[in-house]
Amino acid sequence: MALKSTIFKADLQISDMDRGYYANHALTLARHPSETDERLMIRLFAFAMFANEALIFCKGLSSDDEPDLWEKDLTGAIEHWIELGLPDERRLRQASGKSARVTLITYGGRAVDVWWQKNRAACLKLPSLTVLRVTDEAAEALTAMAVRTMQIQCSVQDGEFWLSDGERSAHVVPLRLD
Repeated sequence: MALKSTIFKADLQISDMDRGYYANHALTLARHPSETDERLMIRLFAFAMFANEALIFCKGLSSDDEPDLWEKDLTGAIEHWIELGLPDERRLRQASGKSARVTLITYGGRAVDVWWQKNRAACLKLPSLTVLRVTDEAAEALTAMAVRTMQIQCSVQDGEFWLSDGERSAHVVPLRLD
């Protein structure tokens, strides 16, 4: 018997002073049976980072053809491809060919260092790719907020993200890998 996805609901309030973006998003996130709470919350954080009316969650782990999130224009062309984790360099190259902009959000401690050392040269050749890193401390703080029904406020100023659910908070400063 196949395991089913677990559904999480998030009411996300965003106050992004950097972009002048202020909105509430009622989100439904399906957590794949092999997905961790950490990865789920990194997906939610990625949404908060790049939120707009056209940004949507994709099939992610259950599809090789789609990222975790993407933004498409009115013609269906992919404007922004957002990937999480430590993917194969080939996947990032393919994403760069399909999208005007690609963002990779990495997390996972020492594994990120090893992955970056192996893939740095190839990644730097992709002009549309930006690689960001979420620290272990920030990922742990985000993971602590993972519950089936979430109400999260996200404030952004000067590239720093403060997320809170009223009881717990996370301060996230994505580090750009160059």
